[in-house]
Amino acid sequence: MFDTLSDRLGSVFDRLRGRGALSEADVRAAMREVRVALLEADVALPVARDFVDQVTEKAVGQEVLRSVTPGQMVVKIVHDALIETLGSDTEELNLNVTPPAVIMMVGLQGSGKTTTTAKLAKRLTERERKKVLMASLDVARPAAQEQLAVLGRQANVDTLPIVAGQQPVDIAKRAIQSAKLQAYDVVLLDTAGRLHVDDQLMAEMKAVAAASSPTETLLVVDSLTGQDAVNVAKGFSADVDLTGVILTRMDGDARGGAALSMRAVTGKPIKFAGVGEAIDKLEAFHPDRVAGRILGMGDVVSLVERAAETIQVEEAEKIAAKMAKGKFDLDDLWAQLKQMQRMGGIGALAGMMPGMKGMKQAAEKAADGKALVHMEAMLSSMTAKERARPELVNAKRKIRIAKGSGTTVQEVNKLLKMHQEMATMMKRLKKMGGFSKLAAMFGGGGGLGGLGGPEGEGGGMPGLPGGGALPGLGGATPFNLPQGFNKFSKK
Repeated sequence: MFDTLSDRLGSVFDRLRGRGALSEADVRAAMREVRVALLEADVALPVARDFVDQVTEKAVGQEVLRSVTPGQMVVKIVHDALIETLGSDTEELNLNVTPPAVIMMVGLQGSGKTTTTAKLAKRLTERERKKVLMASLDVARPAAQEQLAVLGRQANVDTLPIVAGQQPVDIAKRAIQSAKLQAYDVVLLDTAGRLHVDDQLMAEMKAVAAASSPTETLLVVDSLTGQDAVNVAKGFSADVDLTGVILTRMDGDARGGAALSMRAVTGKPIKFAGVGEAIDKLEAFHPDRVAGRILGMGDVVSLVERAAETIQVEEAEKIAAKMAKGKFDLDDLWAQLKQMQRMGGIGALAGMMPGMKGMKQAAEKAADGKALVHMEAMLSSMTAKERARPELVNAKRKIRIAKGSGTTVQEVNKLLKMHQEMATMMKRLKKMGGFSKLAAMFGGGGGLGGLGGPEGEGGGMPGLPGGGALPGLGGATPFNLPQGFNKFSKK
């Protein structure tokens, strides 16, 4: 997300940082480029104008122009302004009410409202430990109620039984009554959408709101529609008492104009962002983290949170014990590849690491973005004996593995070389005193060692000082992406 805007701003600030001193003319010229970048990212004109004026006023101040690192100071001012534009603080759902807390989901047809309702229900069930009931109030769209029931089964969340012919207000009342009788904590009301905002839709929303007294009314909008998303939000906020916005398809939004305009234009906070089609791809919207990603500063906090959610502790501890002995076979490599895919792939991980934007782009372009898939295919084509003892893989076996995985012998050779480099690294670490001693060298962190190989050869990061280990890896095991990954992924 925000890739286009991030690239444009990155080039502007790289030029500023490359200069020893800045004049007021330099700053104003850079801000003109920032304004163009924002407008090209589909940010609303008033928002782009106010943003640039605010930043320029602070950036041409004497404390910046006379600073030892004026370029860095300008970047900090832009970073702070981005956070303020996006909403300053993370806005949590208000669930501190007498149960059940009613959350009404509104939005246009096709915005992903029903899927987002299920995603939010799953998140509240798993993270907040809430007992959730979903109810579809969409009696206009064919099979809308059945769709929510199917999604409910996927998310392991209860849905209100369907009663044919019942109208939205009656369904809402029945849902709340059922929730009270069965001690549900939260009721999610998935209301009907329309192709555009109209009087009939708004009248229905108001009637449902009057009957259910929702604690939260969340507008679901498609971020890919850019300015249209902002206009939809303005239309709804004029008639419905919105408490927040959920932006869907943020993973596919390279421009980011909707996110940057939404808070400033509507005054409503963005509470969640949909970052994928899967039922668990809904993230809390953190303005500070998003600003960091836009400016290429990474988002290590989200990376660690994602690791904590996806890492299988028993498997990680098993690998850690083997690594501590200097051992690392192809099964261990396979386990780490699976872990990387569960966390979103190397492109997603690199995008969260400070200073690794170039590696993210290289990883996403490499082998049509299928490098990890190809490696997994080769590993699955090997026998258990071959994975445990890679030295057994001779020329004849390589041909069999290549044919079985739809790859080439050259790719199999690259995979084996990658493993050999990692195994050698494990042995060297053991001679250096193991991971604990290595972690101590970097301030007790050592959590993300080996990511992309040594610095200068893939943007590697030796460790996160002060305890930056990925949860579930014992605070010591590197989450390795071997040196050979870049070589493997180039055909």
